[in-house]
Amino acid sequence: MDHSRLSMPLGEAIFTQRSIRRFKPDPIPLADIELLLEAAVRAPNGGNQQVARFLVVNDSATIGKFGALYHEAWWAKRRDMGISRPEDLPPAMLSAARLADEMGEVPCIVFALATHRHLANSVIPAAQNLMLAARAIGIGSVPTTLHPSVMERFRSMFAIPEEVELHFCVPLGYPRGNFGANVRRPISETTFLNRWAGPVPWT
Repeated sequence: MDHSRLSMPLGEAIFTQRSIRRFKPDPIPLADIELLLEAAVRAPNGGNQQVARFLVVNDSATIGKFGALYHEAWWAKRRDMGISRPEDLPPAMLSAARLADEMGEVPCIVFALATHRHLANSVIPAAQNLMLAARAIGIGSVPTTLHPSVMERFRSMFAIPEEVELHFCVPLGYPRGNFGANVRRPISETTFLNRWAGPVPWT
């Protein structure tokens, strides 16, 4: 395994990683997927129990079927929020809505799961490792979830045992668009020192 391909400086990967929701149709080489997964399994995990599991899907017909399920799940979440029509979506949700429309056309999806219904605490670091490694080799990603109303069909579609818990659905692909700096609130507004609301020295 050629780890040298992940030579992008960590700061560059972190500060230019952004949610990529528009993908080119180009397939991702399996060797690249292997590299991302090797990075994922190196993440910290509780007690080194290594409960994270990854289901890689790159069959276009299967992704097409899942895309329909994902679209249904995405809109089920919106209905839970009181939104039922595309025209009622706030601007911040439009790119996610487009992904819901286009999920069936992405070149690859990685499902991040955990054995024995373990919580996400040992899966989150692995998923972030995977996405940072993807950024380092020019592959875009975004973490997404499903809605309880589709979980039984999701399990059936991929023969996932009941004792395995899904935590993230991560579409992967070469971006239509660019990586780059994102807009975040200043840490002086989101961080406290020593106590809740304790001011930090950063402005």
